[in-house]
Amino acid sequence: MSNLPETGRDSRVTIRLVVIQILVFSLLLTLGGRLWYLQIRNGDQYTAEAADNHIQQVVAPATRGSILDARGIPLADNETRLVVSASRTDLMKMKDRGKAVLTRLAGVLGLPADEVAAKVRLCDAKTPKPCWAGSPYQPIPITDEATTQQALQIRERAEDFPGITAEPTAVRRYAGPGGSNTAQVLGYLSPVSDDEIIKAKAAGRPPLLRSDQVGRSGLERQYDAELRGKAGVTRYEVDNLGRVIGKAKSDKAVPGANVITSIDARVQAIAERELDQAMKDARKELDKNTGVNYKADAGAVVVMESRTGRVVAMASNPTYDPNAWVGGISAKDYQRLTGKDSDYPLLNRAIQGQAAPGSVFKVISATAAVNAGYSFTDNYNCSSSYSIGNQVFKNFESKGYGPINLGRALEVSCDTVFYDLAYRQWQKDGGNNPKHPKDWFYRTAHQFGLGKETGIDLPNEVKGRVPDREWKKRYWEANKDTWCKQGGNAEDYAAKIAKENCESGMRMRAGDSVNYSIGQGDTLVTPVQMATIYAAISNGGTLYNPTVGKAVASPDGRTVREIRPTAHGKLPFDTRTRNQLDAALAGVATQGSAAWRFEGWPQKEIPMHAKTGTAEVYGKQTTSWFATYTQDYTIVMTISQGGTGSGASGPAVRKIYNGLYGVDDKGKIDPKKALLPHPQEKLPTIEKDGTIEAQKIDPPAPKPKESDAARKEDKDE
Repeated sequence: MSNLPETGRDSRVTIRLVVIQILVFSLLLTLGGRLWYLQIRNGDQYTAEAADNHIQQVVAPATRGSILDARGIPLADNETRLVVSASRTDLMKMKDRGKAVLTRLAGVLGLPADEVAAKVRLCDAKTPKPCWAGSPYQPIPITDEATTQQALQIRERAEDFPGITAEPTAVRRYAGPGGSNTAQVLGYLSPVSDDEIIKAKAAGRPPLLRSDQVGRSGLERQYDAELRGKAGVTRYEVDNLGRVIGKAKSDKAVPGANVITSIDARVQAIAERELDQAMKDARKELDKNTGVNYKADAGAVVVMESRTGRVVAMASNPTYDPNAWVGGISAKDYQRLTGKDSDYPLLNRAIQGQAAPGSVFKVISATAAVNAGYSFTDNYNCSSSYSIGNQVFKNFESKGYGPINLGRALEVSCDTVFYDLAYRQWQKDGGNNPKHPKDWFYRTAHQFGLGKETGIDLPNEVKGRVPDREWKKRYWEANKDTWCKQGGNAEDYAAKIAKENCESGMRMRAGDSVNYSIGQGDTLVTPVQMATIYAAISNGGTLYNPTVGKAVASPDGRTVREIRPTAHGKLPFDTRTRNQLDAALAGVATQGSAAWRFEGWPQKEIPMHAKTGTAEVYGKQTTSWFATYTQDYTIVMTISQGGTGSGASGPAVRKIYNGLYGVDDKGKIDPKKALLPHPQEKLPTIEKDGTIEAQKIDPPAPKPKESDAARKEDKDE
């Protein structure tokens, strides 16, 4: 007979049933817990979110604040245009993904169909620009130049253009008053991306909406939070079919604040025009070393208040029209601004262009020599060349002036005096085997503010480079493997150099130090760094953070936040050395390398100080530098591959000063023609309703006459 129990189950079946019962009970317990969490623990939250699903938001973008010059003239403001936009969400719901609609739209607007289609593509790693970088859920502007007839045609034939709108909209306008452009200083706008919205929320910053435009460079980016304002949001209650059944809470739009700058549009126009003309004139001149014309492919100029660091004008060339970005940039314009053959006009070369400074660096070397114990007034031999071992370092154009002091060495820009001082100090520091080097020449450059940002209120400023021992070591470690490989067969010149760098590239060699003393070698500076330094010499030694923003005024005019000048250091000299440098730089303008450019200048009424520089760059033509100051202003200009300092940049700088002080070609001062004989301290008048009273701007000055660059022989260093 069987031993099975009466139920007919053995122990294994019973265990299985128990396990199943436990699993079922566990699942029921988990489900019950989840229901409790959703309905009781977080019930209010999910109830609110469910309600939000029945609320639609209509966003009214805030009016962006204006950017004004120092007299209240708009540099960037807004104007109403007919903007044609496309809803990508609606287009993607169509069978052909909106192709037919966009083709019809292109026909109405008179634009190429492929260009219109490109406007609504979303940007990603594989999609070529132009494309839409903003949120795919907001209207994408196709053009902001629609005519009234085109807008009416689109609106009257709405059935042919689903997802397309044509509405009057406030869009950015870059005014260019008085012929100025100010492109790289102002920057441009583009749509906010979803990633930026998420990051702003995570960082606790004011929220960004998908309809927002944000600054991408220049002042538009630096003061974006102040300029943007706060968009208005109206919330509507809708039913399941999307029909409006009521109005919920609404937030009014708050206009953005206005940014008043220290830029003077009149001076800006002159600076841009003279820089451009100087580059054109340089291209007519022959490079004496190669016999071909100078390329003069890029340049920059900075006009700064000497006693505050405020920027009166800043120009970079090549330049562009910032209005090209308004309403979405075309493929042709984008290629023109960013392509390999564009010369990269989006770069602000005043703060992002790095180059060897040449002899404008010698004010630093002279200060370093004095701090190292060498007398400013002692005589040093200005020979035509200087030899260290088998190396011969020549003076510019092999000129020699015999025994001269440091002041005269600056006036005539004698290289060999600085070679000798740097070599002596290199020997004192231990030569190739230093133990505790003082490194006066390198330390002084850092004290002058080189190798770091000036702190200007513009984004993406570069640091430049001081090639001190620490940099040499890092650079050698990064490149030694390549050098050692290239120098394995040291038969040609390049291989010999590579072998030498492989074996001793980490050392501060004598040749490095003497080249460095005249602003050559691996030293890199920016025009705004040199302007800050020469302004500090002018004002007695204070290094100010350059500033473009002067004040931020609320849209109602009730709150005005002034941006005060801020110092970040002092130059490392005493009053005596400063005065000796000041006298020497005045001598450069009256009897030195820049004297021929300041013939007839009213030196007694407006003392002029200058320093010329011609920097040699391996594989390129020489870079022109011209650094100057008066008690009011500092002007620094540089032209890449433009030739000598006074030869290429000198005439343009002189004409900017002529405009500032009202000086004619014969040196006579006419106060009525002076644009800005003294820095403008006061802000423009702000009315009770927030409007800013703009002073009348003079028409642009007439075009300059043919430059005298071709008629005068270069007498620069």
